[in-house]
Amino acid sequence: MAKRKVERRARKILGEEPAALVWCGIGKPIPKPPKDVHRAAGKGRLKARHHWLLYVGAVLGFFIIVPWFLLDMLGKKIDWLLNSMPSRGRQVRRTTDDGTDVPTPSTTPDRDPADGIFDGDWNLAAGQLLLRWYSQSPNSRRLVLLTQDRICVAASPRRRLSPTKADDFQIVTELGRHETRIEAETGQPRGFATFRIHFGDRSWLELGRLAAPEDADHFLRTASG
Repeated sequence: MAKRKVERRARKILGEEPAALVWCGIGKPIPKPPKDVHRAAGKGRLKARHHWLLYVGAVLGFFIIVPWFLLDMLGKKIDWLLNSMPSRGRQVRRTTDDGTDVPTPSTTPDRDPADGIFDGDWNLAAGQLLLRWYSQSPNSRRLVLLTQDRICVAASPRRRLSPTKADDFQIVTELGRHETRIEAETGQPRGFATFRIHFGDRSWLELGRLAAPEDADHFLRTASG
């Protein structure tokens, strides 16, 4: 469960006891918006800012792991070339009875430009919220709080935070429950649970990575009730 100081902070900024709250986040990277839409929104960050230790680890990995990986790939490539030399030059072609080529169908499905994160319209409420996501906080985590008549989204200014201890969050988005609703299902597998915020303009945003199992279960029960 959320620590008492998180609950105290929630009561303070809401002015009342929340019906439910849960730390959550976007399950996938934010898709790349059109340049004109991104520019009109202030060209805010679309990626999280990581702790400096992560960058140190990345540098060490580059100089240690990458050379080993390249050598391993080179060895496999040489082995493949040696094993395939007798059959080089032959090409497999599919043809019809009259001798015309049959194009090989692509096995790569068309990718959803919104990647299942939101409805795909950057000009509506969900898309505009995503465009401001990392300008509100460098961390991808958000605290969603429910009251009787409001849905509030809060963020912490920290790059790294503990969902059970962070008590410096501020409300960044406040929505009336008469025009906004949450679509949630109870009994979802732990670690894979998600819910959707449906905005008044019919746009939607999907959030996952729900922290604190007890908070998550209570939140989903309250939202779906």
